[in-house]
Amino acid sequence: MASSLTVLLIEDDDLAAGMVRFLVERMGHTLQWAPDGESGLRMIRDGRPDLIVLDLMLPYIDGHELLREIREQPLTRDTPVLVLTGKTREADIERVLAAGASDFLAKPFQPAALGHHLERLLKRPG
Repeated sequence: MASSLTVLLIEDDDLAAGMVRFLVERMGHTLQWAPDGESGLRMIRDGRPDLIVLDLMLPYIDGHELLREIREQPLTRDTPVLVLTGKTREADIERVLAAGASDFLAKPFQPAALGHHLERLLKRPG
C-alpha cells in the first residue's frame, strides 16, 4: 500500500468537510481541516500538504486570494489544488483554472465524483 498522503481541506461548511474527511480517510490518507482562509494559509505555511482542497467563499481570506498565494510560493507552486465551490458560472471556473487550480468540482457534489477527483490528483507525480 502507498504511504499516507496529507490533504489540506480549506472549507467553512461542516457537512462538506465531513464528506471530504470520510473519503480521504477511507483512501488511507490524512486530512487536515481549516475552517477559514486565515487558518488555511497558516497551515499551508506550517507544512506542505500533498493536495489542497479549497473552497472559494471563505471567511477572512477568500479562496481566490489563497490560490494566488499558493501559486506564488516556491514550496507550494506545484501542489495540486482542487477547487470545491458553489460558484459554478463558466467565468468562475475559467478564473480559477487560469489562476492555477488543478481541478474544479461544483457543490453540491456526488461523493463518487469527489473520490475520483481526489484519487486522480493524489496519484500525480510529485
